[in-house]
Amino acid sequence: MKKILFVSVLAVAVLFSAAAQAKNGPIADKVIYDVRMDQTIAIKDTAEGKTDVFFTGLDGKTFKGIQPADAEKLSAYAVPSGSWSLLLNPIPNKAPYTFVHKDGRTIFNPLAIREVRYAINWLIDRKKIVDEILLGAGEPALTAQTPGQPGTYKFNLVPAKLGMTVRGNEKKALADIEAAMKEAANLPENKGKLVKSGQWWTYNGEPVTIRFIIRVDDPSGRLLEGRYIADQLEKAGLKVERLEYDRSKAGKLVYSGDPAAWEWSMYTEGWGAGATRAWWDVTISQMYAPYYGYMPGGMTDGFWNYENKEIDKIAQKNINGWFLTADEYWNDNMKVQEMALKEAVRIYVCSQVQYYVANKARFNSRMLYGLGDGLNNWSVRSADVKPNDKGEKVLRVTQYSARGGLFMSSWDPVGVDGFSDVYSAAIVEACTDPSTFEAPNSAKDTPLRVKYDLKKVETKLAAGKEGEPPVGLIDVDKAALIYNSKTKKWETGVEFKDVGNGKYDYVKNNAIKSYSKLSDLQYIYGKWHSGQPVTLADIMYATAFAYEWANKDSDDDKYYDEAYASQYQSTLPISKGTVLNKDGTFTTYFDFNWPMDKDRVAATGTVSPKAGNPGRQTMVSWEIYEALAKLVAEGSKSGTQYSFSSDPSVTEVDVINPKCVADIKAKLQDFVAAKYVPDTIKQWVTPEQAVARYNAAIKFIDTYGHAYISNGPFFISKVDYNANYIELSAFRDYPYKSDYFPKLFRTTITRIDDVKVPATAQRTADAKIDIQVSAVTYPDDTAKAADSKAKVTVAMILADNTEKTYTAKYVSAGNFQVVIPAKDLGVLKPGAYTLVVQSVLASESPSVQASSLVLF
Repeated sequence: MKKILFVSVLAVAVLFSAAAQAKNGPIADKVIYDVRMDQTIAIKDTAEGKTDVFFTGLDGKTFKGIQPADAEKLSAYAVPSGSWSLLLNPIPNKAPYTFVHKDGRTIFNPLAIREVRYAINWLIDRKKIVDEILLGAGEPALTAQTPGQPGTYKFNLVPAKLGMTVRGNEKKALADIEAAMKEAANLPENKGKLVKSGQWWTYNGEPVTIRFIIRVDDPSGRLLEGRYIADQLEKAGLKVERLEYDRSKAGKLVYSGDPAAWEWSMYTEGWGAGATRAWWDVTISQMYAPYYGYMPGGMTDGFWNYENKEIDKIAQKNINGWFLTADEYWNDNMKVQEMALKEAVRIYVCSQVQYYVANKARFNSRMLYGLGDGLNNWSVRSADVKPNDKGEKVLRVTQYSARGGLFMSSWDPVGVDGFSDVYSAAIVEACTDPSTFEAPNSAKDTPLRVKYDLKKVETKLAAGKEGEPPVGLIDVDKAALIYNSKTKKWETGVEFKDVGNGKYDYVKNNAIKSYSKLSDLQYIYGKWHSGQPVTLADIMYATAFAYEWANKDSDDDKYYDEAYASQYQSTLPISKGTVLNKDGTFTTYFDFNWPMDKDRVAATGTVSPKAGNPGRQTMVSWEIYEALAKLVAEGSKSGTQYSFSSDPSVTEVDVINPKCVADIKAKLQDFVAAKYVPDTIKQWVTPEQAVARYNAAIKFIDTYGHAYISNGPFFISKVDYNANYIELSAFRDYPYKSDYFPKLFRTTITRIDDVKVPATAQRTADAKIDIQVSAVTYPDDTAKAADSKAKVTVAMILADNTEKTYTAKYVSAGNFQVVIPAKDLGVLKPGAYTLVVQSVLASESPSVQASSLVLF
């Protein structure tokens, strides 16, 4: 009897202990970020416990080279999270393919010829790069969409249709480049100037040159890739100037410089996945559409900018939900993918399997991580490290930086270029809560700082006139508010819309319609890291800020930024107004349709205090946004000329740079003295409340030395520029318990281990495809043979790009079989057909693997 009592008391004690550990905020009490300049040293330090986790993905060659004794001490997270691409500078992107440099030289750019750019796809043997440089830890890539992730196979059918292959075709490429160069040489403007002289094409007697920036700080990867591609280009008679630069120098020249400066004409890019995705329209916009700011010139005022209005139009339509049906969405995506491949301004080379390593002994359990992007902010939020002697849980995070720098880009929470490096993202994302996010295990749009009921999401729309977007059928409440940057007022009966020729304006309309409506939306306010409450004013301020800075209301409008406008102007018409309900909830009206997933519709209709830095998980409180706006528009105490753009002629705002922080503080002090309240929020904030916000922000700056005041589970408590050191501390005044998200995301997913397809199949007989599937516990990464609950399908892609899907039969533990009947095969022509194998248990992101079936 006593023994039973003892066990019961012990069980209660364990449960009480677990409950006591679930504090508000994150599991860890502190997080310390530092850098290593050598990956080998970083791996060794992780194995020896000098740091807890190496937050930089390792390529296959580096990971496989870890000594067995060290590998035993490491927990590995393997994900398809990286990719390589080539960015090309196509100035002037039109015949006769010459431009006048600022030094007076006339330069002929072979990459201004679209046919030359396009031919590079055949000049590169992508399989060779994966096999010989990545040692098989990756896959050849022809598009920006990661092979093997949900939905990506549709995009990867496009290059196949164009005849592209992973092995390329050197003979075809050289012939196509030669033909394009000859055609250019025959143009009247180039006659006698552009000629083939021996090995090289020359212009005015000088070799036609490609200025190729190759990343030297990736010696076992992109350095080798770049040298191989340079050799291939020279086979075409194009001389390559090999500019082997590190990340810092390369990034400034390529992404912050004017293409007309002719500092570069090709660059070996490397990308992290950024997120685990269910939908890829954002990738289409980011990687191929000029409006998004990632193409040459970056939509920077005064620079030469690559333009493609048709790609922009379709990409904006897709990302903004301005379509009627799922078929229309997919057809448009395929159209813009084909256009982008033919334009070949950004050429994808391969995807990488990357390996993240952590010290096994330091963790009580594995961290959450993105199935498509690896370690991320959810890893930091969920890291359960063992306590130190003081009982504190301190997570030590190391990142790799060849130059030893932790601060690579400006910490600008407004401009499109802010927080553009992986180092800052790894830090601030753990400190910042967006309204919704894409779940790391399923990529589902998930509420974080909002609450909504999908039953309260309504969508009604109809086809518009030919060539125009659909029209909404939901009546917008006459109390719905829109901020008018021209009148500087919140107004009703007004909509912001495209009025033609790419122009946007406010239009009076007392019968506004919308595609969708989200009722009874709640925002989970909480507190800012300064201790001040998040309020309705933060949301209204952020909304007004976007209208203000994206619209040029007059020729001398100081509150306008062109690069900011290039991304925000097309998204602002989505909102048709917001009703502030008496019970504190919101009703939002918006032109967004997503028939494939209602969660995405709801997420789009939410409200947020985020005012800028599109596409990145950053956010600060309204008083910091306002101080930055005044610095840019009206000047600073130090006399520094600030900007929201990375134009080298001015200084980009930076909430962590000591000089800029001093100017932010001075501006806040001016606000206190004037009892200043921004016009956009005067109806929600009193002068006394505003002064309390300013004083709290000043105190925060004095205490912590920076102005990144956000709302997430951590705040930045120490910054040391000289030591490349940043410390985060847990923010316990936070709405979620530390165990909430680890429990929410813990799930079982499937993994396709093997697909056996007949080498060839007769069209007169059934084709049997055997598939092995495991059930894997996330994030523990423990696996067992999948049972009959797993749903396994094989989609066969037919000649017209339609699909015929077959469901697999469960054979035994882990074994499934699909039978494609002879009656279906008999009507097909002989040849190779793509097969897309998928496995799933419930609503999680499916496991996907492509194969092929050859019929004769």
